[in-house]
Amino acid sequence: HKILKELCKHRLLSYERGKHYDGYRLTNTGYDYLALKTLTSRQLISSFGNQIGVGKESNIYVVADPEDKPICLKLHRLGRTCFRNLKEKRDYHAHRHKAGWLYLSRISATKEYAYMEALSKRDFPVPKPIDVNRHCVLMELVNGHPLCRLYEVDNVENLYDDLMNLIVRFAQHGVIHGDFNEFNIMINDEEKPIIIDFPQMVSVTHVNAEMYFDRDVKCIREFFKKRFNYESHLYPTFEDIVREEFLDVEVSASGFTKNMDQFLLHELGMVDSIEEGSGEESDFYENEKEEVEHLAERVAELMKEESSTVLGNSTVPPAQEKPDNVKSESEEYVSLSENDDCESVASSKVCYSDIHSVRSMSTATTIPPEVIRDRVKKALAKRERAAVRHRNLAKGEASAVNRQRRDNKNTIKDSFGIWG
Repeated sequence: HKILKELCKHRLLSYERGKHYDGYRLTNTGYDYLALKTLTSRQLISSFGNQIGVGKESNIYVVADPEDKPICLKLHRLGRTCFRNLKEKRDYHAHRHKAGWLYLSRISATKEYAYMEALSKRDFPVPKPIDVNRHCVLMELVNGHPLCRLYEVDNVENLYDDLMNLIVRFAQHGVIHGDFNEFNIMINDEEKPIIIDFPQMVSVTHVNAEMYFDRDVKCIREFFKKRFNYESHLYPTFEDIVREEFLDVEVSASGFTKNMDQFLLHELGMVDSIEEGSGEESDFYENEKEEVEHLAERVAELMKEESSTVLGNSTVPPAQEKPDNVKSESEEYVSLSENDDCESVASSKVCYSDIHSVRSMSTATTIPPEVIRDRVKKALAKRERAAVRHRNLAKGEASAVNRQRRDNKNTIKDSFGIWG
């Protein structure tokens, strides 16, 4: 407990107490510490420099390797500007425990490193990747300036052609950048573009690939028109693309799974919803639904069998022999044949004493099948909620009651001199 309190003091952990939980949560600072400690142990980072950039999804720092060579460190920070998306896509927020912000930051860094490594091998103008750990990506430091900060270039036409050729070359290799704008393009001293930021990159087989391709082209055309007053009628279209390589397939084979990409693209707002059955929770509810339907069918079959059994035994055979002690009383009863109707039974003036029991059995259920199904579903849902509460309940040393008792005990020990 002293260690946890010390970690909370340095904001590496955060203590949270709510209605459904009571414990410690790993913070972004703690996640940064774990990643930096790993990179330092690999002899990749020796010193930490200043911050050179802040994005809506990442922080950029300058660090140095053991040889004092400056390199770039990118810390992914998904969840910082995601509340706007949550208001529009509440279905994702309902399953947030499947993909928290730290997990999304990790898969974002994994995806960016995988694409940078594949593009660097094919001589694309991208920073050379060095290593990745958790949500941190180490890469080559680019000597240049963002395109958004440039107001004059020597040759606007050549720069425009280079950018359009890069968009086409990306598509020919099977990928689309997805965020190809002036903020993600660096210009070096030779006025050559260097592309950065790849977490939102998608395959040309994506359902909205043409829309993302046209959006990248439109961003460049509008920027050159506003900034340099340059407008060209020559620009690529998605129909003109001829695929030559399968870079997207190579990245998928490198360990970046489809489910990870689905979570990340959904958070970035590039897909409307997560595919059904992509998580464990959807499989759980699907199994619950099948179990409920099976139980409802089983209940209906049992009730049908009971109904047929009652109908078969409703006709009581006459007794062959009667005991002597009840013979005199039975002679006073009015014998009713099977053909007698209800009116003849009601007109009989026979009074039965309490010592004779009358058995009445229903021939069919009075509860509709849909009511039975609803009751079974509610019972299963209630059982599952109780199980979740039981699993989330803090037990033993971690429980709130034991912690309070322990604090009170320590307080009494510290205050012993007052009572002595």
